[in-house]
Amino acid sequence: HPRANRTHIDDRIAHHCTRAMSLKSVNPNAEVMNRDAALFMNINAAKGLQDVMKTNLGPKGTIKMLVDGAGGLKLTKDGNVLLREMQIQNPTAVMIARTAVAQDDITGDGTTTSVLVIGEMLKQAERYLNEGLHPRVLVEGFDAAKRASLQFLAEFKREAPGMEAPDRELLLCVARTALRTKLREELADRLTTIVVDAVLCIGKPDQPIDLHMVEIMTMKHQTDNETKLVQGLVLDHGTRHPDMKKHVDDAYVLTCNISLEYERSEVNSTFMYTDAEQREKMVAAEREYTDETVRKIIALKNKVCDGNDKGFVVITQKGIDPISLDMLCKAGIIGLRRAKRRNMERLVLACGGQCINSVEELSPEILGKAGEVYEYVLGDDKYTFVEKVENPTSCTILLKGSNDHTISQLKDAVRDGLRAVKNVLTDKGVVPGAGAFEVALYKHLNDVCKKTVEGRAKRGVEAFADAMLVIPKTLAENSGYDAQDAIIAMQEEFDRGNVVGFDITTGEPFDPVMNGIYDNYLVKQQILHSAPIIATQLLLTDEVLRAGVNMRKR
Repeated sequence: HPRANRTHIDDRIAHHCTRAMSLKSVNPNAEVMNRDAALFMNINAAKGLQDVMKTNLGPKGTIKMLVDGAGGLKLTKDGNVLLREMQIQNPTAVMIARTAVAQDDITGDGTTTSVLVIGEMLKQAERYLNEGLHPRVLVEGFDAAKRASLQFLAEFKREAPGMEAPDRELLLCVARTALRTKLREELADRLTTIVVDAVLCIGKPDQPIDLHMVEIMTMKHQTDNETKLVQGLVLDHGTRHPDMKKHVDDAYVLTCNISLEYERSEVNSTFMYTDAEQREKMVAAEREYTDETVRKIIALKNKVCDGNDKGFVVITQKGIDPISLDMLCKAGIIGLRRAKRRNMERLVLACGGQCINSVEELSPEILGKAGEVYEYVLGDDKYTFVEKVENPTSCTILLKGSNDHTISQLKDAVRDGLRAVKNVLTDKGVVPGAGAFEVALYKHLNDVCKKTVEGRAKRGVEAFADAMLVIPKTLAENSGYDAQDAIIAMQEEFDRGNVVGFDITTGEPFDPVMNGIYDNYLVKQQILHSAPIIATQLLLTDEVLRAGVNMRKR
């Protein structure tokens, strides 16, 4: 009845005004945004962030240039770097950006995809909201679609062997797919083998993979094509004595946490002497402990190197003073001091042996071995290479580039590549890429899941399914092809029973498995977990209250 409807609307307006007035009475500075305006703000913020990130997706994505307050530049197409570095003002957009960054922290990839899916879910929901559908009904459909999607993902994934019997070819395909979205093709292909070999080097069956055992060292030198994997370790410092050897072959490596420098006593003490001879004896007694430690190391060197031309290298976490350095140099020993704690762990894994804490533990059994140890000088910087080690379980990726932009890009890409390979070995599964999963999920949700949901919640399932198509559509758009033609061609192939992705080179559907295009199972799983949660929370926001205490006005 018209009068009854009018009364109901009047009641709602009166109720809303009462709430707003009550908030104003508590805090006169409070700002209130009602349901329609709050939803409109959330949806627009998600769409705005989506439009910014859209052009970055896929191997054909464009690069963004970030300029900071000091005029510094950063060139990147990595979604994680963009969202961390961009100054975002809108609170809704900040929330979505944090979700996407958390996605990268957990899985190492999928930030851009996460932003696109959340934005598209809200865009599809807006259609139904404008037709008068209540957000709660849409959310029920989203929840049903999310459960069905995760179940379908588990069925759709392809099994992959773990660290017990790794499939190197499959790992190369996964790393190549991840790296090509962040770097140019030629460089990505070069880094692919480096990243895979690095993870296989440090991985052990039945043990978690610790990516910290891969040292990432940068050199501003030559071109990015000179980047290489060192089966050993690169230290970012050299020897401190000008006459020490710069190159030794077939060397014993002593890793220790022993101080080889004269240390002052921890308590305030005074020595009284009556003549110069007493003073000299006192100074000699103070040095005696340190000199004795050095002599024991020299004695061990003489014992293991007697009768052969093998080298001897001492790497300590603590200091070596000039007198001790001179003693080591005369004995033909290379001495490196102040090594990082993390590098001490890596050295033992790379060269073998043990890291000792006192001279009482000195014996030939605790020594590691390296085929080659040499110093490399680049400008004012010195680097020490420990190479040609047997059965290393730690290694170094040496990144070279002519400028800071290139090195920064390489660093971000290598980190993501390492995580992608690790995820495959941990999850023991991969997902066919190039948009194949998203189109398959769209078909599954419309053909199977929609029939299990009753009533208006079907609209939520439809919105979820349509949102999934944003990935293949964006891949097509970024490659210069028509998005609708691409989706229709892929759906026709799926109707014939073929699993196909979008070929960015030809613009036609193709088999991603045959072409080695794989995505991480963990990345897809995390996106399907987090994106619907954020989308539903934003849809169920019916009021935005800015009622914070402003300290400046006090």
